[in-house]
Amino acid sequence: MAFIAESTFVTRYEKRTWLVVHEKGLVARREEGRLVFPTDEELSAFGVRTEDAHRLGTLDETDALALPATGDVPAPFETMGLRALAGLLAPEMFGAVGRAMHTCDWLSTNRFCGRCGTPTTRSAHERCVECPACKLRVFPRISPAIITLVRKGDLALLASNAAFPGAFYSTLAGFADIGESLEETLVREVHEEVGVNVKNVRYFGSQPWPFPNSLMVGFTAEWDSGEIVIDPKEIADAKWFAADALPAIPPRLSIARRLIDAWVGEVLGRR
Repeated sequence: MAFIAESTFVTRYEKRTWLVVHEKGLVARREEGRLVFPTDEELSAFGVRTEDAHRLGTLDETDALALPATGDVPAPFETMGLRALAGLLAPEMFGAVGRAMHTCDWLSTNRFCGRCGTPTTRSAHERCVECPACKLRVFPRISPAIITLVRKGDLALLASNAAFPGAFYSTLAGFADIGESLEETLVREVHEEVGVNVKNVRYFGSQPWPFPNSLMVGFTAEWDSGEIVIDPKEIADAKWFAADALPAIPPRLSIARRLIDAWVGEVLGRR
């Protein structure tokens, strides 16, 4: 599938792809090993209002529309969380579904004006909601977060998240605070989570991460000083690992995995 994101809300095609987003995840059914989305005719069983849909772009010569849903999901459809979908979807489709989930989260949390409490309306011209009373305009929230691979020679620092202990080891990450550059965020987060100091921060790449509204900005950094001392509220365990002796690591769709794979390729490629 080829998804093209667009900012225009004018439909282009007669056919539609409905990305129905429930509070428990994306609504789809499995058919011969692939995911099938609801058709126009099947939408009536969901109790949704098609006028609540939000156009995201085009998907294989159809208009891709995000549509929030509540209540029971009729069989044979089911709800699937985005983490579970990561192993089922191609990168482009994963991006489209993530965009739909991010959009529906934004719409559901901005039904009323945060300044005066008036019900908001959607702009017909751009991706924002507006307050008809005080004219406040609210665009989709995007929360920047850093994610970094810290290196010490040929070793890399990987950690197990306290929220998912034992699931896998990954790179360190954290949200930017008010008044911080991303580089300052990285230095602070690494020291807070594992107690070490870093230097030579270098940009690597970025990835939208709709859990529910993050933008992950990837970096590499070098160990400067300090021993590992974890923050147990955030980290279950952290260690220095060699490229040929890795623990369980994140799935390939994540920027964390891209950071790890790039480091492994560099280190092992020199041998």
